[in-house]
Amino acid sequence: MKKLLKILGIVFGLLVLAIAATAAWVGLTDTPTYETKSLEIQLPTDSLSLVNGAKIARTVCAYCHQGESGKLDGKLFSPESEGFGEIWSGNLTNHPTAGLGKYKDGEIAYLLRTGIKRDGKLAGPFMFFPNLSDEDMADVIAFLRSDAPEVQPADDVRSSRYSFLAKALIKFGAFQPLDYEGKPLLAPPTTDQVAFGRYLATTRYDCAGCHSASFETNNIMEPEKSPGYLAGGNPIADHDFNHVPSRNITPHPEQGIGKWTKEQFVASVRSGIRPDGTALSTAMPRFVLQDEEEIDAIWAYLQTVSSMETTIATAGK
Repeated sequence: MKKLLKILGIVFGLLVLAIAATAAWVGLTDTPTYETKSLEIQLPTDSLSLVNGAKIARTVCAYCHQGESGKLDGKLFSPESEGFGEIWSGNLTNHPTAGLGKYKDGEIAYLLRTGIKRDGKLAGPFMFFPNLSDEDMADVIAFLRSDAPEVQPADDVRSSRYSFLAKALIKFGAFQPLDYEGKPLLAPPTTDQVAFGRYLATTRYDCAGCHSASFETNNIMEPEKSPGYLAGGNPIADHDFNHVPSRNITPHPEQGIGKWTKEQFVASVRSGIRPDGTALSTAMPRFVLQDEEEIDAIWAYLQTVSSMETTIATAGK
């Protein structure tokens, strides 16, 4: 018996040492570095492309990156209370050292495709745009290189401090960059209204990212395979970091938008006021820059998705 207890004591001691060593490795060493590349990309110079890039950036990028100055110089993305540490979004202005001025155009493209920054580090688990068309990608980067006031150089740069949990998730592979296949990506023609609407809802404006069940279970590469696809319930932090479950935007007659008219949908996404007179959360961008063709296409696509109940049946975004 004494021999058995001694053996168990040794095993327990080794287990404790292994856990302590792993914890030290997670807490004291840096996060992984990945191979970085610069993709071949030709930026447009025509005004229509810049307008398109501005529209996407001001709707999508600005939500996370627009600071109090009005520039895309970054802001607090996730406070320590969220559990992942103090996370700041990046500076997207053209500052030569603090912003995107130090990036090549192709390095920005690779970052957006894979989540890998110029220094090889992972840009958090949210900077992924693997299905964005090559044209839209080039338009966005052209806007970021333009003389628009939002991207004029600002030297604000704040370092994120990842928590032990966040470091562990990164180091053990829960948060990983995406593979880049290098194949051309085209948006559907606007004449195919439903297909174009699907592209807008799943990719260009990523409605599916917030309006499916959870960021943790979303399928980035194939959004329609995400649990609770477009049925809402995903807790979204507004500008004050209050969490509000996202809305069900499937055709469900009670929990979704099944009883809405197209006119009510258009008015809601533009003004932020629902048909019942209540306001949408500030977490929901207002589609004031989108033209009628885009909003009509999104509406047409939403009529084709499966009606589904919300996992968390409560008022939301």
